[in-house]
Amino acid sequence: MINNIKEIKAEEKDLDNEIVRAKEQIEAWMRSYHLERWSNQPNFIEIWIEKKALQGVFEMPCIRNHIGLFPCKGYPSLTKLNEASERFQDAIDNDKEVTILYWGDHDPSGEDIPRSVGVNIERLDCEIKIERRALTPEQIQEMHLPGVPPKKTDTRTRNWSGESVVELDAVEPKTLQQMAENAIREYFDEDLYEELQEKETEERKKYQEELKKFVINLGEEKSKE
Repeated sequence: MINNIKEIKAEEKDLDNEIVRAKEQIEAWMRSYHLERWSNQPNFIEIWIEKKALQGVFEMPCIRNHIGLFPCKGYPSLTKLNEASERFQDAIDNDKEVTILYWGDHDPSGEDIPRSVGVNIERLDCEIKIERRALTPEQIQEMHLPGVPPKKTDTRTRNWSGESVVELDAVEPKTLQQMAENAIREYFDEDLYEELQEKETEERKKYQEELKKFVINLGEEKSKE
C-alpha cells in the first residue's frame, strides 16, 4: 500500500514537472514569436557590394534591418545571378518591387558591374531596379577621398569618363554603415511596420491562449490515465 502511494506521488510529480516544462517551452516560443519585418512592406531590397573584403562592414546594418547582403566579388557568376533572380521573382510574385542597392569602387569595372548585373538578370526574365549608392563623384568630392589614375590595361578605361580611381575601402567603415542605414530607411515604411507590430502582438496573445489551453487539456488527460 505504501509503495502504491509512493508510485502515485512520483507519477504526480512527473506530471507536474512535464506541465512546468511545457509552460516554460510555451513562454520561450512566445518570446521568440515574430512576423517577418518586411512582410507587409511594398519593397524587397538587397545590398550588393563589389568586394567581399567589405562584407564585415555591411553585415551589421543588413542583419539589424533583416535584409540580404551579397558580395559580388567583381562580376558575379551566372549561377549566382540565377539564384538571385529566383529570390527576386518570389518577391515579385508577392507584389513587391525589387531593388538592388549597389556599392562599388569608382573605377571602370566598379561602375560597369551594376550595368552587367542588370542586363543578365533581365535576360533571366526578372524585372528589378539597380541603384548605385556608392561611390559617386559627388561623394568623393564631399569626403575628399584620394584617387589614382585609372589603369590603362583595363579595356573599360577607354569608355570611362572618370578622372581618377577611388576605392570604396577609402571610406570610413562607420560612414559606410551609416550610408547603408540611410539607404535602407528610404525603402522602409515605418507606419506599415507599426501596423505589423500591432498584428504581431495580437497574434502572440492568441497563440498564448491556445497553447495554454492545450497544456491544461494535456495535463487533464494525463491525470486520467
